[in-house]
Amino acid sequence: MSREFRLILRVLGADVDGTKKVPFGLSRIRGVGPNFAQAVVKVARISPEARIGSLSEAEISRLEDIIKDPAKHGIPSRLFNRRKDIESGRDMHLIGPDLALRNKADIDLMKDIKSWKGIRHSLGLKVRGQRTRTTGRSGKAVGVKKKVLMEAARAAASGKKEEKKE
Repeated sequence: MSREFRLILRVLGADVDGTKKVPFGLSRIRGVGPNFAQAVVKVARISPEARIGSLSEAEISRLEDIIKDPAKHGIPSRLFNRRKDIESGRDMHLIGPDLALRNKADIDLMKDIKSWKGIRHSLGLKVRGQRTRTTGRSGKAVGVKKKVLMEAARAAASGKKEEKKE
């Protein structure tokens, strides 16, 4: 079994730069952040200073196994990205496209039940209580524009004058 250095390798559906250290390389995978990557490396007993391109196939498959089922390997649930799932009630860690699909499903559920967050999502507004008067205006009119109000007032005034004349 040769241990040759690979510049790019495929780990859990993501292309990882082999010149990066193991925790940084793992954090390129969607759903794996820096803290979770550090925990995975520690559980796998791989040096965090090693380059990910120099790892053997067995070590990479062990890393993939730990990332797929972290609870089985003793990683604390506080590092999971989906705790207390709405449907199952379990602590889970999602990676890759599963994370994006579940996130979209959660937003669609909020829209369907017409929660406050769902209404804000459907209107394309800020959801977490941020101010909307001056920021986040790209593509939509949020603030009051004086010119538009003046034109509307003129149109309403001219409509009332025509009604009085008749």
